[in-house]
Amino acid sequence: MSDVIKHECGIALIRLRKPFQYYIDKYGTPLYAVYKLHTLMEKQVNRGQDGAGVANIKLEVSPGSRYISRYRSVDPQPVAEIFKKVQKKFKKAFKELKGDQKDLRYDASWLQENVAFTGEVWLGHLRYGTHGANEIENCHPMLRQNNWRSRNLVVAGNFNMTNVDTLFDKLVSLGQHPKDRVDTVTVMEKIGHFLDEENQRVFDRFKGIYENPDLSDVIEDNMDMVRVLHRSCRDFDGGFAMCGMTGSGQAFVVRDPSGIRPAYYYADDEVVVVASEKPAIKAAFDANYADIKEITPGHALIIDKYGEYDQHQILKPLEKRSCSFERIYFSRASDPDIYHERKQLGKLLIPQILEEVDYDLENTVFSYIPNTAETAFFGLVEGLEEYLAKQRKKAILDGNLSPEELDKVLSFRPRIEKLVSKDVKQRTFITSDAARDEMVSHVYDMTYEVVKKGVDTIVVVDDSIVRGTTLEKSILRLLDRLGPKKIVIVSSAPQIRYPDCYGIDMSKVKDFVAFRATLQLLKERGLDNLRDEVYAQCVASLETDNAYEQNYVKALFEPFTPEEVSRKVADIVRPKDLKAELSIIFQTVENLHEACPNHSGDWYFTGDYPTPGGNRVVNKAYVNFYEGRGVVRAY
Repeated sequence: MSDVIKHECGIALIRLRKPFQYYIDKYGTPLYAVYKLHTLMEKQVNRGQDGAGVANIKLEVSPGSRYISRYRSVDPQPVAEIFKKVQKKFKKAFKELKGDQKDLRYDASWLQENVAFTGEVWLGHLRYGTHGANEIENCHPMLRQNNWRSRNLVVAGNFNMTNVDTLFDKLVSLGQHPKDRVDTVTVMEKIGHFLDEENQRVFDRFKGIYENPDLSDVIEDNMDMVRVLHRSCRDFDGGFAMCGMTGSGQAFVVRDPSGIRPAYYYADDEVVVVASEKPAIKAAFDANYADIKEITPGHALIIDKYGEYDQHQILKPLEKRSCSFERIYFSRASDPDIYHERKQLGKLLIPQILEEVDYDLENTVFSYIPNTAETAFFGLVEGLEEYLAKQRKKAILDGNLSPEELDKVLSFRPRIEKLVSKDVKQRTFITSDAARDEMVSHVYDMTYEVVKKGVDTIVVVDDSIVRGTTLEKSILRLLDRLGPKKIVIVSSAPQIRYPDCYGIDMSKVKDFVAFRATLQLLKERGLDNLRDEVYAQCVASLETDNAYEQNYVKALFEPFTPEEVSRKVADIVRPKDLKAELSIIFQTVENLHEACPNHSGDWYFTGDYPTPGGNRVVNKAYVNFYEGRGVVRAY
């Protein structure tokens, strides 16, 4: 039911802080880091299933030896495929050992000389392809190679830039000839350019003081990564959590000034670890949640070639606008904070739901779909129990209850049922849309004979409603087969009205059912001229390069209350042959802020973008829509 087009990516970084032999001796295997990175990535596979990649750097190897290894995959199970290949490297090397040589399997020096992926610095990435074909070339980590060890650069990130054209022009002004305009290339080349300049600066400083063979180590020890990252990132407009490694073993993770995209780290005397989600670090290293820290917005966690680490300010931090939709939908609910927030989102919906069902809980059945809505559903049930506890107390204090009435009051519980479940054995990869629609109806199993036909109201909780197509084409029809008097679909997220440009590819306004509902309301109320006025404002702002200053699309929603838009959404998604009454309830923005007080990035719902580039994207997206260029991306 949550018709999100694509999700954002996941990152994972591990820096071993002790010699490689230490981990072999303590953990009895040379694959300690392999297993840990595998766990980090598997626990974040919710963030990316289109592709994955892993890169590894060995420290202090002799010239002539390969010290950077990388695998990427776009297979159906990319993480499993990558680590299968990595382990094959070890198996092949071990198979060739005979007799006493077998002890070399536990010799760090021999392993690092003869086997790939035995380095101390690891970078993993999970990709959800928000833009571009799902090809191996689009998979991170990206690699920029050079014969100077410290000029090699490996980059992977969870990011979208709103000003790709500006960054492209900047590279051209620096004398480069970029091969593409996509943000992955521009980000990599911009960091690479200033990494090259920093290498040259240090080289010029010490040239003549040291012999050339010694200069490599001198350069690596004196490079200023804070300077590199500041110069690289100062023109970025977007949401980003960017990971990088140099060939000399330095590593960094830099986060955008508004804290839009997430990044967390954990460190002890053995490792420094970074991931997009705290539960992944917890699972891989059994770390206490209190020891897993958030990378400060506008800062970079920098790990030097000796394994020492610290946070450094790269860009001036702005008001923190961490993505709230991340909390509602993408991140694992096993994070204790996210679990609490999602439950609270469900609980805060109680007043709206009670009003919609006319407080008739005896004839109301509560359920949820999909599985990502389960935690919000638990919160809703908890809220119902609290409401009933107050009702019981009031009934008892009012007195005059017969024993039978008292029994009924004390024993009444909300009716909770699993009405819809997905049959994981079914697949819908059918080319024909008509055939697929028919197939989708069989992907779900329905629980029959628990709804009183023509009497009960069904209340179904979803995490979010974006396009509404799954509701219209399958879910509502399936629920209608149960014979309810009324169906109420409840979204734990507010109405998604505006495009996102910081990680989730929702750049086309016509995709949002709330936007389509608003257009219909404008037409019905004789306000179609507002569409033209907003278009003219957007065009003028783009032509004068003032589109960064204001979100003009907000004006389309101003004549209507959220309730009016919700009622029109119900009209749009309602199948023509639906027998039951239908209502749609959306979370309020005020309740969202109450449930997620530390994650105020609500631009999907309010149009209040955390960076100027967001305003430009929404204005351009509306122009694209108005001019009928629906397939064109707004950034």
